[in-house]
Amino acid sequence: MIPSCPLAFGTMQFGGRADAAASRILFDACIEAGLTHFDTACGYNEGASETLLGQFAAPLRDQLFIATKAGYAGGTGRGNLTRQFGESRKRLGMDRVDLLYLHRYDPDTPLDETIETLAEFQSKGLIRQIGLSNFSAWQVMKAIGIAARFGTRIDAIQPMYNLVKRQAEVEILPMAADQSLSIYSYSPLGGGLLTGKYARGGAGRLAEDPRYAARYAPEAMHDAATGLARLAADWGQHPATLAVAFVMAHPAHPVPLISGRDAVQLAPALAAQGLRLTADQYAQIAALSPTPPPATDRLEEA
Repeated sequence: MIPSCPLAFGTMQFGGRADAAASRILFDACIEAGLTHFDTACGYNEGASETLLGQFAAPLRDQLFIATKAGYAGGTGRGNLTRQFGESRKRLGMDRVDLLYLHRYDPDTPLDETIETLAEFQSKGLIRQIGLSNFSAWQVMKAIGIAARFGTRIDAIQPMYNLVKRQAEVEILPMAADQSLSIYSYSPLGGGLLTGKYARGGAGRLAEDPRYAARYAPEAMHDAATGLARLAADWGQHPATLAVAFVMAHPAHPVPLISGRDAVQLAPALAAQGLRLTADQYAQIAALSPTPPPATDRLEEA
């Protein structure tokens, strides 16, 4: 099935910050809210994410859209992709998945070899769609051209996108819209920064993971989070709800991958399904962070 819900769920927490019991509660909350698209990866929590998702999804398999990723570690050569994807299918307990992403661009492997491998997976019925995560616009377009030579297409991309990480607006989102690619964007809450919890002294990935701490270190990003919390208070919303709604409101129609370590964390993000920002609200939120410059240096013509 093709997901129609405006939200998808990322299972990066399954088997990690969310234990098996908490993961089950999160999965059930998503199903109750109408979500059908669940995203994982072979490297999430040493495979525990895929294992738990596979267990939860099994009774509903035909109603769900399951995506996983390969090639983050070890490269995107034929051997590594075949091995990792085989392990993923075993952990998931699924003969095929609906969408398989390359987890990131691999400059050391010819992209022809990589795309040919994915095309073979597709021809064997192991995957329905091909996706690219963390690819730049030019890398996606290169993959699109190669895929056509192998009689297939790129169906989806998964970029990072949120209020304080807006680089995707310059070329990635317009490119995806032009090429009719599905956009499943991750980190709509900026690692929790846009929930306002860190300003309140809360814990989370920004405080625990050096990669996230560095990614969201600039003071301007924290100022934007403070401004979002202020708007949320004025409008009677949770900051997380506004953050997710902001991503959904982009003209390219990204589907945000929401997540959480428990149902309390997840609830405000789920609530974004029922919120449609007005043009004025969208503009006020967007004004909290710099609009990235266009891809051309001829700014006088922008």
